[in-house]
Amino acid sequence: MRAEVVLGIGVVALAAVAGAVVLLRRRLLVVTVFGLSMQPTLRAGERLLARRGMGTTGDIVVVRNPKADPPLLVKRLAAGPGEELPEVLGGGVVPEGKVAVLGDNPRHSLDSRHFGLLPVTDVVGVALRRLGGGALPSAVPVDDVLPESG
Repeated sequence: MRAEVVLGIGVVALAAVAGAVVLLRRRLLVVTVFGLSMQPTLRAGERLLARRGMGTTGDIVVVRNPKADPPLLVKRLAAGPGEELPEVLGGGVVPEGKVAVLGDNPRHSLDSRHFGLLPVTDVVGVALRRLGGGALPSAVPVDDVLPESG
């Protein structure tokens, strides 16, 4: 009888852990930075923990790549719906349901300058922290990280 109780407790504990893992996978994701587009803020090979959902302007976000390969991009949210577009994107106001993203290293970034505004639904998540050490910088104004293109 005692072994059955212990086994039952073990099964319940295992089910609770499995449920927690499933719940965390629905809310969090791990992404790896590729390329030079986010330097000097992030370097290729760094891994980030991200929370699924929308960020705020200035946050580092994970978005679906409209060019397909790689499937996800790590960029800075430059402007959300109803906000002013940065001058590098021509100014104006972002329409409802759209966002603008930019890399911190404009010479090496595939971003809204190339593929235009993205649907809000293409924002997969917002980066929370680096894995393996080092906090991410707080959200910063896009103009503070993007030098004038020339």
